[in-house]
Amino acid sequence: MDVQVLMRIAYLECFSGISGDMFLGAMIDAGVPPEVFTRTVQALGVDARLEISRVDRSGISATKVDVIAAGEKELPREEFWGKQGFEQHQHSHEHSHEHRPDHGHEHHGHSHSHEHSHDHEHSHGHEHRGLKEIRQIIKQAAISETAKARAIKIFEALGRAEAKIHNTDVEKIHFHEVGAIDAIVDIVCAAVGAEALGADEWVCSPLNVGGGIVVCAHGTFPIPAPATLELLKKAPVYSGEIQKELVTPTGAAIVSVLASRFSSFPRMKPLQSGYGAGSREFKGHPNVVRLTIGEAAQEEAALATTEEIAILEANLDDMTPQVFGYVMEQALAQGALDVFATAVQMKKNRPGMLLTVLCRPEDSQQLTQLFFSETTTLGVRMRKESRALLARRHVNVRTKWGEVRMKLAGVNGTISNYAPEYEDCRRIAEAHHVPLKTVMQETIKIYLEEKNG
Repeated sequence: MDVQVLMRIAYLECFSGISGDMFLGAMIDAGVPPEVFTRTVQALGVDARLEISRVDRSGISATKVDVIAAGEKELPREEFWGKQGFEQHQHSHEHSHEHRPDHGHEHHGHSHSHEHSHDHEHSHGHEHRGLKEIRQIIKQAAISETAKARAIKIFEALGRAEAKIHNTDVEKIHFHEVGAIDAIVDIVCAAVGAEALGADEWVCSPLNVGGGIVVCAHGTFPIPAPATLELLKKAPVYSGEIQKELVTPTGAAIVSVLASRFSSFPRMKPLQSGYGAGSREFKGHPNVVRLTIGEAAQEEAALATTEEIAILEANLDDMTPQVFGYVMEQALAQGALDVFATAVQMKKNRPGMLLTVLCRPEDSQQLTQLFFSETTTLGVRMRKESRALLARRHVNVRTKWGEVRMKLAGVNGTISNYAPEYEDCRRIAEAHHVPLKTVMQETIKIYLEEKNG
């Protein structure tokens, strides 16, 4: 019996912008169990917790998520300055790049570079987390490898934007301690929640960035703030009647990594929708982001699609196997689509390895830098090619040890390939002390029984 393949699409409508907490709220409202996020926060091992509530935004019932980081709940900018006074804030936070958006608690948006860290530390009495430490926190968390890679990619996108604005190296970008906790929770939960929804494609509407000005330690800037604008340079944006900051740097970073394209509402059959609330209430304008999950029309999902990818290569004959393995892991963590090595015979009859990285064109520069910083090569070859992709989606298979995601792929409306997700099977095998091959075989057996039943 043929099984029809339908592409599962997640569509974000950012008519009132987007922030990290709004995105989490929308995912919960659209069906992600809150326990998924609470377990994620616990797995991170940071001083944070979530508060989840129902709120009304101009007649729209929405889910509000607040991150309580280090015992502090962030305030919108005006409330914070109204409480402490602008002059006091400006004096005590000299050299700070903190950013307190109007949506809520994302004051990590303007990170600060290493050059200012000592002055900032005297003012706040807080430590600072750089990207290296944040990557380590994420890698040690008990979440899937796919979610880890996506979370790291979002954080690095945010770091690269800040580095460009401040004319420094991305590895020198540091995030204020409280803001770093907040950002880690938002971004990692965003990656875990996106995976839980199982969308084959994320599509985003044009983004309403708001209007007016934002005051930072470096001065007064028009909205969108510099880092936000850098992150959204490939997205369609506009300014509506709300003269407040609507898109935060974290929201922009999430969209820049998740969204494969920007368009009006795509052609699909809506299955479920959810609304995530911002902190502010605007008269006659619901301060929410809407997330709709749907299935593409069968004729649109049936055919294989094509996309352009970049291929990076280098011949290596003087590098240890340990370093080679490390480089491959780092490439995947930094967004590579695939990494592999091929044995080659090089000049002077020396055996060597051809390192090949497949990636999206926008990630090629960063991954080329990885070649130069971590390998012994003096040059990297790059070319662009097109590849055909089968329509893909996931279904959950319930085994006696727990749920395993089954990846399905097909063409012309028929499933042609299926395979259990390795990371899910490995996690179950380790937790229940069952052979990995047994978990994989049992998952396939149950899937086929359900499919043909």
